[in-house]
Amino acid sequence: MTSSLKPLRALSLLAASVAFAQSTEPVFRVDVDLVRLLVTVKDADGRLVGGLDKSDFLIADDGVAQDVAVFERHTEQPLSVALLVDTSGSTAKDLKYSVQSASRFLRALVGEGNPRDALALFTFNHDVTLRTSFTRNPSRVERALDHLQAEAGTSLYDALILASDTLTGREGRKVIVVVTDGGDTTSYRSYQDALRAVHAVDAVIYSIVVVPITNDAGRNVGGENALITLSRGTGGQTFFPSVGPALDAAFTGILEALRTQYLIGYYPKPQPPASGAFRKVAIALKQGGLRPFARDGYYGR
Repeated sequence: MTSSLKPLRALSLLAASVAFAQSTEPVFRVDVDLVRLLVTVKDADGRLVGGLDKSDFLIADDGVAQDVAVFERHTEQPLSVALLVDTSGSTAKDLKYSVQSASRFLRALVGEGNPRDALALFTFNHDVTLRTSFTRNPSRVERALDHLQAEAGTSLYDALILASDTLTGREGRKVIVVVTDGGDTTSYRSYQDALRAVHAVDAVIYSIVVVPITNDAGRNVGGENALITLSRGTGGQTFFPSVGPALDAAFTGILEALRTQYLIGYYPKPQPPASGAFRKVAIALKQGGLRPFARDGYYGR
């Protein structure tokens, strides 16, 4: 069933309705001091690197070196993916191509990964709409994708906040994939509100900015830069494909990154931050030529 909610009303309604999932990894559920980082590593040529050990990573919390307490290579923690599709008026020309690529992404996600992986579909224009709650049923999501229409403005930040709220309490890894053609124009909430909401649930943002126009004229360059910063700050990545094979390749790149993620956890010393305070995190690798991608901080709980 499709439900269209105003952003602010949607946030309060969903916050009240989300229940905590039962976890097969109790240490992550009950030990609130444990800081979890989802990390992908690339070499100098941009290839994903998946064979590293715990001893290869250096973690600093507010400038203080940390001891790694939890380490999983190619973690099998289940994925909860919130897929956000821009249906503002400016996407009308290419929306059908985004929908086709998103459908293929969904089938690959549920067909190749953990049997507990699930996806929820949101659309956003001037309103934010939860099309399907978390499911492993591709047909259910594809039926919702088939009936999308492009109109009105772009409430990207409201969509990120609603998606983050829906991810609250989900077990395992939390990912937000945004498919859009530009920046925010109609949100009630701000960039900083969205960034804080995503950090609060430890979600990673992957942005796909569909850009049929190669020159700056007609593009929302400021909005694109905001998406780059949001993605980078949460440990994700931004893609700038045209429609067609390049768009499929962007979705494939996201899947490959998710399948090669490391899970790293540590107990911040000398002490965790105060509740609500933001703490910066830095990750480095002992081996030269490798670049880690992870969120750049977290909020005290």
